[in-house]
Amino acid sequence: MAQLQQGGPDEKEKTTALKDLLSRIDLDELMKKDEPPLEFPDTLEGFEYIFNEKGQLRHIKTGEPFVFNYREDLHRWNQKRYEALGEIITKYIYELLQNECHLKKVTLPVDAIETEPKSFIFMSEDALVNPDKLLVLIHGNGVVRAGQWARRLIINEDLDSGTQIPYIKRAIEEGYGVIVLNPNENYIEVEKTKAQIQLSSDISDEPAEKRERKDKIQKETKKRRDFYEKYRNPQKEKETMQIYIRDNGSPEEHAIYVWDHFISQSAAENVFFVAHSYGGLAFVELMIQREAEVKNRVTAVALTDSVHNVWHQEVGKTIREWMRENCCNWVSSSEPLDTSVESMLPDCPRVSAGTERHELTSWKSFPSVFKFFSEAVKAKNSLVKPTPTRRSNRIKYEEF
Repeated sequence: MAQLQQGGPDEKEKTTALKDLLSRIDLDELMKKDEPPLEFPDTLEGFEYIFNEKGQLRHIKTGEPFVFNYREDLHRWNQKRYEALGEIITKYIYELLQNECHLKKVTLPVDAIETEPKSFIFMSEDALVNPDKLLVLIHGNGVVRAGQWARRLIINEDLDSGTQIPYIKRAIEEGYGVIVLNPNENYIEVEKTKAQIQLSSDISDEPAEKRERKDKIQKETKKRRDFYEKYRNPQKEKETMQIYIRDNGSPEEHAIYVWDHFISQSAAENVFFVAHSYGGLAFVELMIQREAEVKNRVTAVALTDSVHNVWHQEVGKTIREWMRENCCNWVSSSEPLDTSVESMLPDCPRVSAGTERHELTSWKSFPSVFKFFSEAVKAKNSLVKPTPTRRSNRIKYEEF
């Protein structure tokens, strides 16, 4: 009886083998067993969605808003579907920039050869020759691309709140030239060849003996995986590699590149920036790298819930002083629009964007931003600095 309860050597070996097998099973892979193919339409119509006259994404047949949980209990598949729709919307916004806003697409780097990775920006026909005003738009980090503030807003709210199109149209109406940056387009992804995959696994500084031992373990692991492959049905995604775009491999590099090759070469007497979230950090980095040029050319900067940090970015005193006089940050807040919001950082005035939602700050502050720019031009012409907030609520900053 004792032997049966404790189990003999064979039972122990089986138990050990079972534990080993269970420990190596990838639960994420098992969850893919009944997952439909990751194949999605490549057009809005294929998804059976369209933007209505109000700029809202609606189902063609039902008129309902977008539904994320298209298939219950298949979060990964639903997410992939959402991402596929997002890529289609990115191309749709590019078309609107060209066809509705009449912007032209300009390839980067400017001297790119045919075989190298490329990015692009959009600009109005008069962007470099307009003698009066130039507006530069920089979105935040993540999946958004040129012309967008937030993909979530485009899909779930409307085009006005989620895209830069209202800014572009109003700027053109008021006589601005326009340049739309594309700071997240930093690389292209290409599928790895079998040779590249093998090469990446072969490259190692380890001693030959250790490498052989490691290879042996990897072969044994592969053998075990192949053995229980029949118990699951994973959708294996392609192995890719990233090839970065020359001089545009990060949002910060991109901002500096566009400044050097376009903005600084423009004829505009007054250059204005609207920079959202990480775009604000990219602008501050541009100031650090091109301080004298920016001070000489830029009249005012509207930041919307910018994530810049003058301490972490080691911003000097002269830049902080300039930012206090020429920048305003519309931040997420429960306070009414344009109400001063206290800050611990000595950089620029912070005022409420009239919303607590980060992604909505650019849209909600839209009318105030253009008023701020107009006042900045008047102040520059009269040699008096603009007041971005109510004078009675103006923040007084001290140098630390």
